[in-house]
Amino acid sequence: MLEGGTEPRTATGTRRSAPVIREASCCGVRITACSFEDAVAAVIGIPAKGDDEAPVTDAGSAIHLCNAYTLALADRDARLKSTLNTARFNFPDGWPVARLTRQRTRLSEANSQKISGPDLFQAVLSAGRDHDVKHYFLGSTPEVLEALERSVRKAYPGVQIAGVESPPFRELTPDERAEQRLRIIASGADLVWVGLGTPKQDWEVERLAAEIPAVFLAVGAAFDFLAGLKPRAPRWMGDYGVEWIFRLVSEPKRLWKRYLVGNPQFILSVLRNRGH
Repeated sequence: MLEGGTEPRTATGTRRSAPVIREASCCGVRITACSFEDAVAAVIGIPAKGDDEAPVTDAGSAIHLCNAYTLALADRDARLKSTLNTARFNFPDGWPVARLTRQRTRLSEANSQKISGPDLFQAVLSAGRDHDVKHYFLGSTPEVLEALERSVRKAYPGVQIAGVESPPFRELTPDERAEQRLRIIASGADLVWVGLGTPKQDWEVERLAAEIPAVFLAVGAAFDFLAGLKPRAPRWMGDYGVEWIFRLVSEPKRLWKRYLVGNPQFILSVLRNRGH
C-alpha cells in the first residue's frame, strides 16, 4: 500500500476468457476501451485480443495515458495526434475521457473503465512479479528515482527493477541517444516507464519504441506519487471526476494552465469533433 493508504485498483478473481478491448475516436485520437484488469494483462504481455495474436511485448510498443489535457494538446498539434494514433494503446486516464470513450463504444462500465497512470503502474508492478517482468524507470530527478525505487521495493517484494535513469532536462545529443538505447537493451527491461511530462514523454515513448523491443509507457506524475513526494487526491474525487481540483490546489503555479485552460479546450475539441 502506497500514498498514505491508496491501494492500486487491481483485478481480483478469475479473468474472463474473452477480454473486451475496443477503440473509440475522441478528439480525433484512438482511445482504448477495456476493463482495468484487461489493461494490466495487456501491458504485462498477456494476449489482449485472442490467443492468435502475439503479446504486446513481442516488439517495441508505445502506450500512452491520455487525459483531457493530452487530447486538448493533440487537437492543436498534428504531430502529437499522429504520435498517439500510431501507439499500441491509448488508455483513458481521467473521468472525462473514460466517460466519453464508454459512450462512444457503448460498452458497460465494467468493460470500459478509467485507467489511471499511477493505478496502472502499481497494478503492473504487483502482477508482473508472477510473470518475470523486468522494469526500467526513465525520467524525473535522481532524488525522485531513488525514493521511487526504495518505495517500490518495499511495497512489492521480489519486483525486478532492471534500471533507473534520470535524463538531462534538454534534448539528448545523437551520441547520448545511442548510449541510452544500449543501456536499456543491456538491462533486459520488458517495460520502460517514462515520466517526463506531457507531451515530452509522448515523443520519447514513440522514439524509443521504434528503436528497442520493449514496451514503453508514458505515465506522467506516477513517479512522484509512488515515491511519496506528492499527495494524491482521495479515491472518491477521482470517481466523481474532480481529482483535478485537488491537483490544482496542490500545485497551482504549475498546473493552472493545464486545468483552467486545458479543460475548456478539451470541451471545445469534443464539440468540434463530434463523431470523430
